[in-house]
Amino acid sequence: MATKEYAELFRALLDKQIVENGTSGFMEDNAGSVIYSGGKEAKIPVINLKGLDDYDRDEGYSTGAVTYNYETRVLSKDRGRRFRLDAVDVSAESFEQAAADVAAEFQRVKVIPEIDAYRYSKLSGLAGIKVGNKTITKANAVSELTAQISEVLEATGGEGELVVVISRQAYDALCASADVQKTLEVGTFQQGDLSLNIKRFNGAAVIPVPQARLKSAYDFVTGDDGGFAPTTGAVDINWLVMPKNAPVAVSRTDTVKIIPPELNQFADAWDIDYRKYHDLFLPENKAAYVAACFKGAVPAVTGD
Repeated sequence: MATKEYAELFRALLDKQIVENGTSGFMEDNAGSVIYSGGKEAKIPVINLKGLDDYDRDEGYSTGAVTYNYETRVLSKDRGRRFRLDAVDVSAESFEQAAADVAAEFQRVKVIPEIDAYRYSKLSGLAGIKVGNKTITKANAVSELTAQISEVLEATGGEGELVVVISRQAYDALCASADVQKTLEVGTFQQGDLSLNIKRFNGAAVIPVPQARLKSAYDFVTGDDGGFAPTTGAVDINWLVMPKNAPVAVSRTDTVKIIPPELNQFADAWDIDYRKYHDLFLPENKAAYVAACFKGAVPAVTGD
């Protein structure tokens, strides 16, 4: 396979892996109407509605009930790395498999956790319903989660599928509760092309996530080893409750560049340049539908 053709296939596979393997992958299912043509900009659809008005026998119908347009948004995260595979270790015949193995492991260990963490931290800041100073135990897990789900259902009118993204500690407390057997059941959850087996609590899909990805704020490191880490004073998130269709996540692997050893001016090696643009958007009219529960005090919103 030609280097350019492999690069295009490589990019498509990397994007699919983000959707299917990230705990926040379901948010990308909402990006179907997003227009993205490469680079840092994406066009996000915005729908504004007005309620019914009286019909006037002389003037007829009131106009302007629906406004549908696109807003151009900048994808705030522009991250990348270069992989170098020595020609002594990787031949032309073995390159395809070696490159796929390295990239898949890199995404699993480094990229997917960072994207999850960014999305959840940003969503916790945008949430319209927030409660803090809640230490979740098996004694209060059911009542606290039920209360927040009820608030979200009240805001949405009960429409649409709900998702609970929950820390592992809070999830274990929920499962250990004496009252949970009445409300927790096994169900399925669609994420990309995958149908996942998950637990459902009062009908809402429950997705357990490592606490390391559920903090209120992160530093996304530049230079050295890169990666991400919680900011000083970041607050643990117990859970986020939201309609599945509320957050819109955009994640795109930009042009993958593959430089074979014979064209590499710097090393006798294969170089693979990997660049990832991504961001999380929450339409203003849906902020009131998202709830966040924090272990500590509700943090001030500080952006990324």
